[in-house]
Amino acid sequence: MKKGDATLMSPAEWEIMRIIWTKKGSSSKEVISLMQLKRNWSESTIKTLLGRLVEKKMLQTNKEGRRFFYQPTITESDAMNKVVSELFDHLCNMKKGSVILNLLSSLTFSREDIKKMQSLLSEKMETAPASITCDCLPHMENCSMHEKNC
Repeated sequence: MKKGDATLMSPAEWEIMRIIWTKKGSSSKEVISLMQLKRNWSESTIKTLLGRLVEKKMLQTNKEGRRFFYQPTITESDAMNKVVSELFDHLCNMKKGSVILNLLSSLTFSREDIKKMQSLLSEKMETAPASITCDCLPHMENCSMHEKNC
């Protein structure tokens, strides 16, 4: 297991990490308190999740007196980018654009995020190929549609 391998985190572990990333580190008592405001989880469940995150090397722990303080070993941005990149590595090259379009239509973005996306898309338009080839099977370069039997 690699240090801070975000792809190995469960949804519950992601929730714990989001608290610790937002707080830039946190005591176990604080994580338990905040997590119990979000979910009806027992203290022992939360402590188990914290322990798993330490085992997975997503968190490092420091004992300060009788308290445990948790620090992330990976940034939130790095964790999100890694998971998304690995997911997109599993998709057909031809389908990635439509997946992103579906996400864009279903998610809410700030005006600033939209401006940045528009700017990046304008830059990418300059060097974008006319079409993307399928990479699902060998020798699919000439297919214009994924559903074609090539």
